[in-house]
Amino acid sequence: MNLLVIPWDVNPEIFRIGSFAVRWYGLLFASSFLFGYIILSRIFKNENLSDELLDKLTVYVAIGTIVGARLGHCLFYEPGYYLAHPVEILKIWHGGLASHGAAIGIIISIWLFSKNAKKDFTWTIDRVAIVVALSGFFIRMGNLMNSEIYGVETTLPWGFVFLQNGETAPKHPTQIYEALVYLLIFCLLLWLYWRKKGEHIQGMLISLTLILIFVARFFIEFLKEDQVDFESSMKLNMGQWLSIPFTILGFIWLYYSLKQKKRTQIKR
Repeated sequence: MNLLVIPWDVNPEIFRIGSFAVRWYGLLFASSFLFGYIILSRIFKNENLSDELLDKLTVYVAIGTIVGARLGHCLFYEPGYYLAHPVEILKIWHGGLASHGAAIGIIISIWLFSKNAKKDFTWTIDRVAIVVALSGFFIRMGNLMNSEIYGVETTLPWGFVFLQNGETAPKHPTQIYEALVYLLIFCLLLWLYWRKKGEHIQGMLISLTLILIFVARFFIEFLKEDQVDFESSMKLNMGQWLSIPFTILGFIWLYYSLKQKKRTQIKR
């Protein structure tokens, strides 16, 4: 075997008892909520907000993430199949989640939360944006453990041979590329929040999140294998087309945020 590549043969299951299996993806997905909750609890404490409010926000975002990610996969990538077999949409354990759908679901869920809790929408989504970037890191590492959503062949020395899928040629580990980018974005957003102890231009954090995540996603997609057959005839794949409107929204949001210069006031 070529010593300049990395053979990847990780079992996606941590353990199995009969028909019940615990998978790395599920553990990492759950970890994204756990660590997100811990970070937001510090932010809420900094702003003298209750744990009850955070608990309510967590429920809204969790539901929005899962429902949005599932519907995004079904409607963006395989609409013909799922519209013909709508019951299959509910079978989330069969796999199939889309990050663009999750983004839409999160935005809608935060809007609903803000309306119900009588909190400013931009204030809420700015804070959630910080942990969304961290969640992206965990989810892409879950994709790595599943040996899925990887790149095209490469001659680079860090190419991964995904043996679980019967691959024999090294491929770009695009899951790691994305995960590292998202981790850096998370660190930047967290630093921007804490550098003035939470007082920042309102709307800046969410706009930077949209711009940085989806610009990165757009360019990394050039290295990925097609996820569905119809992408082979497209100059830009579905992930890239879906990233464009989010990027534009981010720039528009950033423009108006900097223009208004409305700063978040923290009650001490």
